[in-house]
Amino acid sequence: MYRCLRKSVMSGRFPPGLPVTISGLSDSLGVSTMPVRGAIDQLIADGALEYLDNRRVRVPDIDADRFDELIATRIALETVAAERALHFIDYVRLDKLIYLDNLIGAAYESGDFELGIERNFAFHRCMYEVRPSFVLLPLIESVWLRMGPFMREATANLGQSYLIDRHAEAIEAIRTKDVLALKQAIAADIQDGAGHVGRQRLLNAASHRV
Repeated sequence: MYRCLRKSVMSGRFPPGLPVTISGLSDSLGVSTMPVRGAIDQLIADGALEYLDNRRVRVPDIDADRFDELIATRIALETVAAERALHFIDYVRLDKLIYLDNLIGAAYESGDFELGIERNFAFHRCMYEVRPSFVLLPLIESVWLRMGPFMREATANLGQSYLIDRHAEAIEAIRTKDVLALKQAIAADIQDGAGHVGRQRLLNAASHRV
């Protein structure tokens, strides 16, 4: 149950600020309340959900500064992960990355944003996991989980910010074993993809202060 709900949060199924109830999730999933309660408690511990007053639960809605911090953390962690993994990526893994990238495009073209987000994270995980990590990859996935509710907003407006195919750049950098180009592609992919949501939130906050 935890893995199911975690996947749903990470893929953007639940938007920021959405109230979540044990009974509602139990009914929609067709299971008893006990496993749902346990999964919610674990997701709260992960920072993916939060308690409000009267023990109400919701998907967190963070301000622009905290979102910007998540973007910066993603870039810091994932550029390190990409650098560590680069020389362990063989032609079989490279072919898998190309395949996943094509699946991402197909999902977005069909309008299935949740599947596109899920496959996007799978693309990044496929790259990083080739170099075993007991700390780095779990930290990266923790950031993905916190960003998940905002990813649907990002992908719905991807055409406004994602004008260069950064995955293609990353794949080419892997092919030529160019570590600097790979790190730049990963950083730009994060900034052009989810990063514009944070910038838009900063602009909205600034306009409300005027």
